[in-house]
Amino acid sequence: MKNKLRWIVLAFAFLTLNTTLAAPELAPLPQQSQAALLSAEVLGMHHYKRIPLDDAASAKIFDNYLKTLDGEKQFLLQTDLDRLADARSKLDDAILKQDLGIPFAIYNLYQQRVTERITYARSLLLKGFNFDEKESYQYTRKNAAWPKSTDELNDLWRRRVKNDWLRLKLAGKDNKGIAETLNKRYENSLNSLAKVKSEDVFQYFMTAYAMAIDPHTDYFGMRAADDFDISMRLSLVGIGAVLQDKDEYTTIRELVAGGPAALSGKLKVGDRIVGVGQGENAPVTEVLGQRLDDTVALIRGTEDTTVRLDILPAEVSLDGKHKLISLVRKKISLDKQAAKKSIIEVKDGSTTRHIGVITLPGFYQDFAARMKGDKDFKSATRDVSHLLAEFKKDNIDSVLIDLRNNGGGSLDEAIDLTGLFIDKGPVVQERDSKGQVTIANDTHAGVAWSGPLGILINRGSASASEIFAAAIQDYGRGIVIGETSFGKGTVQSVVNLDQLVKSNKPKYGELKMTVAQFFRINGGTTQLRGVTPDIRLPTMMDEEDFGESSYDNALPWTQIKAASYTRTGDLTGILPKLLVKHQLRVAVDKDFRYLQEDIAELNIRRQENQISLNETDRRRERESQEAKIKSREKDRGAAPSLQDDGLQPNERNIDADLAIEKARKNAKDVLLDETANILSDEVALLKNNARLAVLPIQH
Repeated sequence: MKNKLRWIVLAFAFLTLNTTLAAPELAPLPQQSQAALLSAEVLGMHHYKRIPLDDAASAKIFDNYLKTLDGEKQFLLQTDLDRLADARSKLDDAILKQDLGIPFAIYNLYQQRVTERITYARSLLLKGFNFDEKESYQYTRKNAAWPKSTDELNDLWRRRVKNDWLRLKLAGKDNKGIAETLNKRYENSLNSLAKVKSEDVFQYFMTAYAMAIDPHTDYFGMRAADDFDISMRLSLVGIGAVLQDKDEYTTIRELVAGGPAALSGKLKVGDRIVGVGQGENAPVTEVLGQRLDDTVALIRGTEDTTVRLDILPAEVSLDGKHKLISLVRKKISLDKQAAKKSIIEVKDGSTTRHIGVITLPGFYQDFAARMKGDKDFKSATRDVSHLLAEFKKDNIDSVLIDLRNNGGGSLDEAIDLTGLFIDKGPVVQERDSKGQVTIANDTHAGVAWSGPLGILINRGSASASEIFAAAIQDYGRGIVIGETSFGKGTVQSVVNLDQLVKSNKPKYGELKMTVAQFFRINGGTTQLRGVTPDIRLPTMMDEEDFGESSYDNALPWTQIKAASYTRTGDLTGILPKLLVKHQLRVAVDKDFRYLQEDIAELNIRRQENQISLNETDRRRERESQEAKIKSREKDRGAAPSLQDDGLQPNERNIDADLAIEKARKNAKDVLLDETANILSDEVALLKNNARLAVLPIQH
């Protein structure tokens, strides 16, 4: 089978346009086959579900792998799948026999198809398009059938390129500029393809394997493991610059305040890094055209060491004068991803109430620093505690914890954070693969905030977010507002494969695997069903496509015995009153009505899954949209909203892209404002009748 697939790959001639190089054929490395087998052994012995690695599992891996590579079915043909049919039952053997030839052959075939499609797309730019025709483009194809022929695939791509062209044309670009923009876009796609490495393909395949067991088991290669660790400790050692790839140049997008780059005064946004050297007198290695993550790896390093940068300043042309600078690496705190506060003023007649908002993007913790005994280790709970202390000084009336799009993180942080609002007690229950149940408790006496509390969640609130929100809800400690959460009720543990086999050098990566299931203290689980808010807000998300219920192999919802706990309050008496006030308010709130209109329009577009390629129809739609936006902004007295410019982020001037990012960040947050109104209503009702929220009940 391996030889057959290899023949399939080699049988295709690489098509190129201009000077673009074809992507090289990739092959597995010996340590990757070893890492795959080692992962299989660990998963077979310690995973919560312990699914055998057999032909049935191979079929799931195969499907996941194709979904990872070509989820929108835009590159591979049905005939390709027919030729690969035997591989459906061979991927388990590829892992167990330490021969990854088949998954790499599948990738190489996919890579060839991508090259053909992008090359074809670029050839269409020489011909132009007729926008008077009545035809449409299907922009989501995950549920479509695989194209049966090259002609069918060509037509699909003709429509795709035509849509790209029309978007730019409607934004005011001329034909020459459009052709140049799209040619560069497609060329960059081919260049990115040529930079794919063996480790990337292995990561794709291992992700497909892990997710065939359950949606939250995953494999991390060495670089992915480093990124995961950084996301948990919210710090890294480097120069303090946010970088992006722009036209093959590593370009500075942002300087982190207080970092070496900003303090030096030698770098600015838009500067291009074309070379990196290690040490004060070390030679500089050119990084032009190199992958962004490879350049980043060179710039990061050990604290207090020197890195030399060859800089092409933003204001000079490509053949302009370079400058060479040296910076000393320092520990950089990723404060943008940490908890932060704001205060919303709510007017209620002659009364003004102040709602303190804490936005928490993740449940982060610097595990390594904590293990070393560092008393000041980075912690979400520690940061939130400091912000609550500041709110007390500000005489805040109520606190809102905003967990929207918080995908979770440290279980310890979820427990400790709950402890800031309850005075000891159980927070979450865990059941392992043997059926044994343990209860995790908050053991810290006292609370950091005893006043009114709200939790704002959406479909992107998952795992630790759901543990925290569920505990607050079960204790009757606060009101949960928003959308039904993600529904991830499983526990993952990270296994360092190098440590497991006592490898002196890092080469096998890490395995994140499901080892237990979460249960609320009331006995139910957040798995699949998520946390149901006490007061629902409208959602832009499609629950069928996003959330635990969108996975076909998710664990089912189930229930165990409730833990013994005492509720600190009972908000059931106040919720109907809050709901009535909420409904009356949003019925006359223009911004809320606009949001509901946008959601209804979005749902219609999702169902239609088609966009017209007729210029007259599209201009009519755009003009209608512009008129609606102008009417709304005039009604609000606010600045005009942004219209589609047809460009991708790396195609815009950096200043323009940052301006768009800032405008989106500063846009009115209708759901946050309404949540603040709900909490203001709660403060008023509790002030009139505090008994509504206090009713200890033993469980």
